[in-house]
Amino acid sequence: MTLSTHVLDATTGRPAAGVVVTLTAAGTRVADGITDVDGRIAGLGAELAAGVYRLHFDTGAYFAAEGINGFYPEVVIAFEITDLTGHYHVPLLLSPYSYSTYRGS
Repeated sequence: MTLSTHVLDATTGRPAAGVVVTLTAAGTRVADGITDVDGRIAGLGAELAAGVYRLHFDTGAYFAAEGINGFYPEVVIAFEITDLTGHYHVPLLLSPYSYSTYRGS
């Protein structure tokens, strides 16, 4: 089972590089990473078990580095892993005053 994420900045139409992302389960840090120049983290965690996880995106630091005042200092996406043979991709489309997500592939 693999997990990845991708952050796109809707205000610029570019990938959001340098976003700190933390993966937790049951309040415990499982893995963390920083989005690359393409706004991606290809692999978070290794051999994840079934269960509920949370991806925490430090959007406040990202917006501050870009010189933008944002409304959301963080975005937390909760999701459940049920299929241990599949790939889970959790993208984030970000702007200073909104965000959206979906299960990608």
